Amino acid sequence: MVATKVPHKPRQGAAPTVDQIFSDRITQVAYKYWSPQTKGNHSPFNADIIEEVYQNEIIGSSFSRRRIMMLEFSQYLENYLWPNFTAERSSKAYLVSIAVMVNEKFRERVPAWKAFEQSTGSGEFGVYFGRLLRALYPESEEKDEGNAGLPLTLREETELLSFLTNCAGSLEEEMVRTQIQRLVSLPCWISVSERRREAEMKAIPRWRKYWRVIQKKDSKESEETRKNLHFERTFLRNMIRTFLLRLEHIPLEGDIENGLVSYLTRFLDLLIVLEWQLPTRRFFTLVLDDSHLLVKCKRSAFLKRQEGKLFTQLLEMLSFYMRFEINEETGDPLDEQDVMKNHYDQITSLQRAAFLKFPELRKFSLSNVASVDTRVALEKHFKDLPKEKLHEIAAFLNLVPPLEESQEEFDKDFLLQLLIFCHEKRPSQVEELNSLPLYPTEEVIWDEHLVPPEGIIDAYASGHSGLALPRLGLQFLTFKDYLLRNFTLFRLESTYEIRQDVEDVLFRLKPWKSETGKVVFGGWARMGNPIDNFSIVEVGRPLLGEKVPSRVRADVTLQLSTRPYIKSEWESLRKHDVCFLLTVRPSAPIGTKYTWDQTASQQTGLTYVRGCEIEGMLDSHGRVIEEGPNPKPELQGDSRTLRVWLDANQYHSDMERAASGNEDVYETFNILMRRKPKENNFKAVLETIRDLINGECIVPDWLHDIILGYGDPAAAQFCNMPNEMAKLDFKDTFLNMEHLRGSFPSHEVQSKCNDPEKLVPPLMLTFLEVEEKRKVGESIKGNSDGEKKVIIVEPYVIPSRGPYPYVQPKKNSVPFTPTQVQAIRAGMQPGLTLVVGPPGSGKTDVAVQIISNIYHNFPDQRILIVTHSNQALNQLFEKIMALDIDERHLLRLGHGEEALETEKDFSRYGRVNYVLAKRLDLLQEVQRLQESLEVPGDVAYTCETAGYFYINHVLSRWEKFLTSVQPVGGKAVPVEAVKQLFPFEKFFENAPQPLFQGTNYDEDMERARGCFQYIRRIFTQLEEFRAFELLRSGLDRSRYLLVKEAKIIAMTCTHAALKRRELLQFDFQYDSLVMEEAAQILEIETFIPLLLQAPKDGFSRLKRWIMIGDHHQLPPVVQNPAFQKLCNMEQSLFARLVHLGVPTVDLDAQGRARSSYATFPSCLEAIACSNCHDSEFVFSLCELYKWRYKKLDDLPHVANSPEFQVANPGFCFDCQVIDVGDFQGVGESTPSPYFYQNLAEAEYVVGVFMYMRLLGYPAEKISILTTYNGQKHLLRDVVTARCANNPVFGRPHKIATVDKYQGQQNDFILLSLVRTRTVGHLRDVRRLIVALSRARLGLYIFARVELFSNCFELMPAFNILLKHPTTLHLAPWETYPSQRPGNTPPAGEPVIIEEMPQMLGFVVHMYEQQMKAFEAMAPIQEKTEMKEFETPDKVMRSHPGAESDSEGEEEAEDKPGKRKREESFIQDSPMEEGEEKEEELKKAKAGSPPPTPL
Repeated sequence: MVATKVPHKPRQGAAPTVDQIFSDRITQVAYKYWSPQTKGNHSPFNADIIEEVYQNEIIGSSFSRRRIMMLEFSQYLENYLWPNFTAERSSKAYLVSIAVMVNEKFRERVPAWKAFEQSTGSGEFGVYFGRLLRALYPESEEKDEGNAGLPLTLREETELLSFLTNCAGSLEEEMVRTQIQRLVSLPCWISVSERRREAEMKAIPRWRKYWRVIQKKDSKESEETRKNLHFERTFLRNMIRTFLLRLEHIPLEGDIENGLVSYLTRFLDLLIVLEWQLPTRRFFTLVLDDSHLLVKCKRSAFLKRQEGKLFTQLLEMLSFYMRFEINEETGDPLDEQDVMKNHYDQITSLQRAAFLKFPELRKFSLSNVASVDTRVALEKHFKDLPKEKLHEIAAFLNLVPPLEESQEEFDKDFLLQLLIFCHEKRPSQVEELNSLPLYPTEEVIWDEHLVPPEGIIDAYASGHSGLALPRLGLQFLTFKDYLLRNFTLFRLESTYEIRQDVEDVLFRLKPWKSETGKVVFGGWARMGNPIDNFSIVEVGRPLLGEKVPSRVRADVTLQLSTRPYIKSEWESLRKHDVCFLLTVRPSAPIGTKYTWDQTASQQTGLTYVRGCEIEGMLDSHGRVIEEGPNPKPELQGDSRTLRVWLDANQYHSDMERAASGNEDVYETFNILMRRKPKENNFKAVLETIRDLINGECIVPDWLHDIILGYGDPAAAQFCNMPNEMAKLDFKDTFLNMEHLRGSFPSHEVQSKCNDPEKLVPPLMLTFLEVEEKRKVGESIKGNSDGEKKVIIVEPYVIPSRGPYPYVQPKKNSVPFTPTQVQAIRAGMQPGLTLVVGPPGSGKTDVAVQIISNIYHNFPDQRILIVTHSNQALNQLFEKIMALDIDERHLLRLGHGEEALETEKDFSRYGRVNYVLAKRLDLLQEVQRLQESLEVPGDVAYTCETAGYFYINHVLSRWEKFLTSVQPVGGKAVPVEAVKQLFPFEKFFENAPQPLFQGTNYDEDMERARGCFQYIRRIFTQLEEFRAFELLRSGLDRSRYLLVKEAKIIAMTCTHAALKRRELLQFDFQYDSLVMEEAAQILEIETFIPLLLQAPKDGFSRLKRWIMIGDHHQLPPVVQNPAFQKLCNMEQSLFARLVHLGVPTVDLDAQGRARSSYATFPSCLEAIACSNCHDSEFVFSLCELYKWRYKKLDDLPHVANSPEFQVANPGFCFDCQVIDVGDFQGVGESTPSPYFYQNLAEAEYVVGVFMYMRLLGYPAEKISILTTYNGQKHLLRDVVTARCANNPVFGRPHKIATVDKYQGQQNDFILLSLVRTRTVGHLRDVRRLIVALSRARLGLYIFARVELFSNCFELMPAFNILLKHPTTLHLAPWETYPSQRPGNTPPAGEPVIIEEMPQMLGFVVHMYEQQMKAFEAMAPIQEKTEMKEFETPDKVMRSHPGAESDSEGEEEAEDKPGKRKREESFIQDSPMEEGEEKEEELKKAKAGSPPPTPL
């Protein structure tokens, strides 16, 4: 197997240092003309500067990534190019410079169109767009002064094509959409042949009507206007002609013009983007089809060249979307019958033409369709016809103009291929998908056009490479298109992770070629083991109508002569776990050292990769050991045999190759590789997506268009739903009437009850405006007369549940804000509810209250809760348990349940055990009741006998009691009669006494009803539990619990994807879907939970969908940067719906971070003023990120709570960014690619942590965060060396990356930003928001200030931070806890720390002083000594990124494959102890240069 190599250039030099950035000529020019740092001192605009920058920095550097990045970083577009653009200044340099800057913003995933929308300059986007079109196709008009410098080079054209592609993918922007629509709307049909256009308009008459209206409107325009309109309408057709002309000139052999390959692939990329969006493809598809681009491209010699592989893949994708099964007029998907009908219509029209016009084709015209619709059959019938006849047939079918009208010469082969292409039967898209193996093979794993390497981003942006991959946009053609794109990306993302695992295992195993030619292994791997024997044991017969085997099973024998815990892991492989079979044929002799310069496949001779699924391990008798509660048999020796299932599709394909003379793959395997269970769910998810594509993908009608991205975005909002409810029971949502009135400031609250004592929760609310809607039959937009809307409040009393305190209902204690109440109301209603929750805004509390209210309002409905992580699910579940919800109705599916902070088990089997135990408790209560009533017999034996006892003895006594105490003839009943006649008083002897007060008849009767309610509840529950007596097995009981008993079912999105097929088999149903962390869930993993139930009568049962999240924080994790950035796979459905304009409820108050308080006048003010440009000081932590949200105020407790009112002891400021310079001339370092570290920041952060501990700060209240994994591990190393073994310091609560800490918080955060050369991935504002919003009381950021403060996207936050000094200001005489009010300065002069070594020296001195003081106060037996500040002689056993990492999965930016490469040489090489220490010491020195001893 030969790995495909991407023809891209390597990175163009190392990233520039800060000194290089600020001494660079781009920076100098920026300071003079447009930099925000020198605002007010800029020189006047000079167009020559743009020409100079373009020639020297863009053209002169051959569009260098580094130079363009520096230009974009200097805000060249926002502050100079666009504000000064005019039609008169539209030179080639100006046009291309703007396009290059926009393309760079798309590459960096930062908002690209913001500069155009916010600019107050005179430039207009429409003018620029028009000039750009004429620059791309200048032949259509005479060159004028505005287009000086044209024509363009191929590299410049490619850059402009990329800009057009980005525009075509940004239809959500109105100014962009307007320009793109001018190119692809109905008037573009003017470039289609007249006969073809007439045929289309005849098929769709309304198009002819619109066409005539357009013609009439055009006739009234001036000649110049018509000329411009004609240019726009024919632009794409003209570009296609140019594209085809250049393609035709590529020879089969020889050199290709420099830049032509990139141009061709980018042009196809543009066409694909236009084709996979309904607004752009509806009319453009006909233009594309009429140009016969696909047929001409497939005949090109370029496809046969090595350079044409990417082009071929893109062409296949374009062909797929041109033929996509959709009705172009309505946008409705075509089913299999529609597709077949269209095919038969085409072939029969060809047969009719042959019958009428061409007697020589009589045999073809009389044949049945199935015998002539293949490529072979069509070629057989038409290949002998002369060119003129073929042209005549094609013209008759409107495929080409008639011969006498044609302006283009067509050769015979083209006409033949055109007829075949248009009429051959195309394979079903679903059939192709079903025949696709789900496991990746070596061909896919190392095809770098499909699974791009890390450097592909730069290669793609510089025009040296491309991707033949789908992208996730805002709109999709159909649900099939939606699922297919997600299927492809999810499959390839999984393949990328598998490739990393394969490389890791191969480099650890070190396969070598022995002198005898056999494969020997010089290492060992935890996740891989050599195979002793492999054999196919069963090949099932194909099912009816299929070609592939029904199943293929094989046995894999291993020798597990390894460490006991690794052997145990291999023996613990579970059914359905996925493993991989590898074949390696190394050419390297024994002792060869492998390097990371080449891929593992190239060095180790990897030949084949095949996936398999574990069925089980075989026992000594050759039988599969079944999983279950029984202990597994102990096997002797080290030999173990695994029974596995192979992919039937892949096996069939391999056997066909073997039958044609190729090697039998299944006789070559010599390695078995396993993966971590958490990362190995891809096959089940892919099967789920494939099931959805094959089956009925039915979502509620009110959601259909919104998910696809069309129609009215607000159509599914509850106020626009036809079944909006006017009357809702808000239960305990409101604490009192004052709280209710404050929650609806725009409503007038009225009550039918005038007694203030009775106006207490629970409350029933009636919204009169909803009732008015129903009366008039239309939506009321608002009250134009200013009259307030009215709410009618009806309090009610919950019936007593019995005399015991533990049965009393739990009540909500959260004082919800008006916006939170708005979200709760929307969530209770039918429809789609999107809740945007900023950090600390109470998203979980809102979700829990929505769930509780739905549970009580609709007791017959079921609620499904889905979250991204187990942690969030457990937090949600713990709060649900605190509300008034019967725990027998709660069920939690999947792993992670053990992390719940409760002794109760809410898993399926845990709930079954709970029901069985509860049944016994209830039957004991029945037994006690029987004894109290002195009823003979064993009535408490089963639920059934208890039911009879209730009917015959309990209910009859209660009815008799009611009859006896009812007033007769208006005569009052004595109060004591209730107590005397109550038949169950003896049963309630264990209740608080007295049971009846005997002072008020009504109160005693209410007490009696409550007691009977308690008894009736016993028998009601027993009746529900009766099924558990009839169902004997635990599996049946758990299924019954899932589909019948449980009312609130919770699971993670991953579990939902894994278990969909199983849930459908159980007939699982639900009515409401609540999704927490919705902005962190992948598109497809958000969509699958909508379809966990089978539709009934063609309709979905789902009534409401509540999504709660924050798209301003981090998106879903995608490991491969190409999929993340270029394919937009990190897009969540939540974020997409927000961008589409779906109405949201934005929570507007936070309760996490410290609020603002008054500025204190002191000597600090003068110090601060010297470091800032503003005299106003902002001390609020929330200010650092609230600018990102529409509105974000503070909850009352933030200002009133004592912990928020005092200052942080020992610090002059509550939030500060500390400037950290280089240490020994080194800033950031990369001991391995993408593994970023900064020793100076790490030592500084740990020094501040030690300082805080010396002041008395609790370690559990301090967390250390960083933006990179490399720095995380360096921080852990430094903490281990400095603090871990010293009880004075210890370890902080957590050292983690920002990405992994999302959703968590702590009182004090120390944040290291690491980078000193470029901003890196913190430029993603979403990561910045997460980083700044984790702290409650104090945030201290360590960074290279001049770098981050100059970044446009980060400026709002850093402008606030820079109002404080950038040197650390300390007050070391204070201690924790603080007594100083927040608005009071420290008592003395602050200690100012200028650099890291000073901080460490200060901490050492402070520690020694404390130890001396401690010795003087009390003798100690053993003195705790502080560790020397020197490099430890032994570092962590496992390298950063090893499996001991408790953080689990890592963020994409740090390239986990690279981390695994670094650790492999340390952890898996079987070396002697001395060699091991030496190797670890080398790695420690490479990873973290030792600090200078102080």
